[in-house]
Amino acid sequence: MKGSYILVIKLKQKKEIQIGKLGKIRFKIGFYIYVGSALNGLDHRINRHLKKTKKMHWHIDYFLDFADIIDILYIESETKVECNIASILNKKLVIIPYFGSSDCRCKSHLFYGSYEKIKQVVRNLHMMHYKVKSY
Repeated sequence: MKGSYILVIKLKQKKEIQIGKLGKIRFKIGFYIYVGSALNGLDHRINRHLKKTKKMHWHIDYFLDFADIIDILYIESETKVECNIASILNKKLVIIPYFGSSDCRCKSHLFYGSYEKIKQVVRNLHMMHYKVKSY
């Protein structure tokens, strides 16, 4: 399956995190939403994000070392639609500048907001909930 996805993430304590070459970023306690794409396999990418031990490659890898994924949504697509989704989120939530968007012209692919606001925004995107496999 190919497509784009959203990770809804909770950070339980404020934290300054070194995000690869992007540098140190101070994150507030609360809820974040990350948008990405996986045109070479959505299941593989999502399962990679869920692993606690992995090679640090993307900005989100560094963040997930300190935060927990609480929900995952996706949309099937043969083309990259993550930037379209990020554009919508950019209008509704607070951006974390340059996070996850080094390969496109988006301001960010990581956003911050209240849990209620994130639930409202996600609901309006009409994406499917990803069922995480139990091991």
